[in-house]
Amino acid sequence: MPSAREINRRIKSVTNTQQITKAMKMVSSVRLRRAQERALATAPYTEKIEGMLQRLSAAAGSSDSPLFEQRDVKRTCYIIIGSDKGLAGAFNANINKAMTAVLQSRDKDALTIYASGRKPNEYLRHLRVTPAERWSGFSDKPQFTHAQQLADKAVAAFLDGTVDDVYVIYTKFRSALSQEVITERLLPIMPATVKKEGPSEEYFFVPDAQQVLETLLPHYVQRFLYNGLLQSAASELGARMTAMTSATDNAGELIERLTVNYNKVRQAGITNELTEIVSGANAL
Repeated sequence: MPSAREINRRIKSVTNTQQITKAMKMVSSVRLRRAQERALATAPYTEKIEGMLQRLSAAAGSSDSPLFEQRDVKRTCYIIIGSDKGLAGAFNANINKAMTAVLQSRDKDALTIYASGRKPNEYLRHLRVTPAERWSGFSDKPQFTHAQQLADKAVAAFLDGTVDDVYVIYTKFRSALSQEVITERLLPIMPATVKKEGPSEEYFFVPDAQQVLETLLPHYVQRFLYNGLLQSAASELGARMTAMTSATDNAGELIERLTVNYNKVRQAGITNELTEIVSGANAL
């Protein structure tokens, strides 16, 4: 059985760990609120672009734009959006599981991987898979310029025929306790999949619908990826806050159990000392 000194040292160690996890929980909570606000703020704008895209594709004819081109799929690009840091519960494990499913279901020679986040890149290295493009350093605080970088690479690869379609794997934020890894098709754009909501609206296109469509399509791709980055950031922070909350609570429970054991050991030690004193006195 551990000595009282060893148990006391363990209590101090767990207490220090609890202070760290509690601080990380508080930081993640504050940053999560900001990330949620950013994700929610972009939603109306993205929905309006989707509605305009539907009308434009109908007015201009989607067949005229190369981003609508449907091809025989010989090579597919997957954009993986993950985290730069750990300590986020099952967040990174779920992304890695989705990547593994893709790699097992497709021939590696027919795949092009773009990975955003240190953790997905580390896992790909473990699987001995080299991504064609990689980014890191902004998983929990993405900016629109980061989405533009991803979009430029994806659009260029699709237009020059390097890949025939593009999918995005990211974590959709439901709540701090619930995140879902989803895979969505980005290119070629499917007008029929763009949802049309709200009352009917009339648009006048200047100079014409085709030119407006050509300008809007790249911006739509950028906003799509920006939304994925924001959703992933909110999911990462939510998962980390939940994990740190659980770790803090577990540390508290462990401290309580160790304190009880410490008191028992200390009491047993005092009892033994008293017994020895009484035995010595009786012997005299």
